[in-house]
Amino acid sequence: MDGTLTLAVHDFDAIRKTLGLAEGKPILEAIDELPQTEALAKMQQLFDIEMEIAASATPQPGAQALLEHLVHNNCKLGILTRNGVEIASATLKAAGLSEFFSNESVLGRESCAPKPDPAGVNLHLSAWQATADSTVMVGDYKFDLESGHRAGVNTVHFDVDGVQHWPELTTCRVGSLAELKQLV
Repeated sequence: MDGTLTLAVHDFDAIRKTLGLAEGKPILEAIDELPQTEALAKMQQLFDIEMEIAASATPQPGAQALLEHLVHNNCKLGILTRNGVEIASATLKAAGLSEFFSNESVLGRESCAPKPDPAGVNLHLSAWQATADSTVMVGDYKFDLESGHRAGVNTVHFDVDGVQHWPELTTCRVGSLAELKQLV
């Protein structure tokens, strides 16, 4: 969702610094290693930061057209995010994209193990009664692609700047949502 359907604005290094976490380690994993009381406080602080970011979310160019195209073609849509469900819902609402996703189709870190674990992709497959070969995971970061790859679904790397490539995890690469729309 963040960086795919919405413009990427998260500064993960700044978030780590604000939370007092070590550089370079994924935020959720770093918090998970803390003593429980400290971890709960950091998760609340992270929630507050993420809700502030969510409130100003803007759609990625072409997001509305892509989602309309997918709905028109009877595709099932879901969100799998390392954010919480409440944060994801606030992000989708602020970006004007919430109409495309039911509450049940948005999975966050409290729904299952976070990406890169494939659990969320597998939950969507089960809920949709879909096969892995008929499903696509779109994402802008390695964790997205890794979770899709590990679940056996096709993976699309949404790579707007051409900097990050994980060919071993990627079925195909697109540079815009308009380009993705042409493929589906």
